[in-house]
Amino acid sequence: MTMAKKSFIAQLRTKPEKRDALIALQTELKNLVFAHEPDAMVYELFQSDDDPDLFQCVATFRDDAAFEKHMHIDFHDRLVPPILECLAEDMTIAFYRSIG
Repeated sequence: MTMAKKSFIAQLRTKPEKRDALIALQTELKNLVFAHEPDAMVYELFQSDDDPDLFQCVATFRDDAAFEKHMHIDFHDRLVPPILECLAEDMTIAFYRSIG
């Protein structure tokens, strides 16, 4: 039996004056994820065409263990608090499993 991939979609609304900082922090996080987490298959930040302060972070991990590793890796712990400080409101996050 194949383990289902674990994915999340997080919506982030940044304070306008913190937009550039959020993009820089998320870009650093993305680069570190790809460099150090081989079981992270997707890690992308998307900016809305209609609202420059609205972002979606989309990630897919090979399995639950890979997601747990991501949540506890040192650079995640270093970068997420300043990312959260950039937000104008609480981040929303939804989890999904791949099918088919």
